[in-house]
Amino acid sequence: MFIGQKVKELRKRTGLTQKELAVRSGVGLRFVRELEQGKQTVRADKVNQVLALFGYHLEPVKDRT
Repeated sequence: MFIGQKVKELRKRTGLTQKELAVRSGVGLRFVRELEQGKQTVRADKVNQVLALFGYHLEPVKDRT
């Protein structure tokens, strides 16, 4: 499952609108919409702001070389 899909699922499960999620996590409504739509250029720090509301966070990918 992609991050945006997971965020949308968590948001709906908790009964939040996109606008409420944006306000409560401190990001813009446009960001939430783009995140849920799977836009690939979203900033990881802002993704973590949204995920923190649900008790999650992204970890950096470690270089395997």
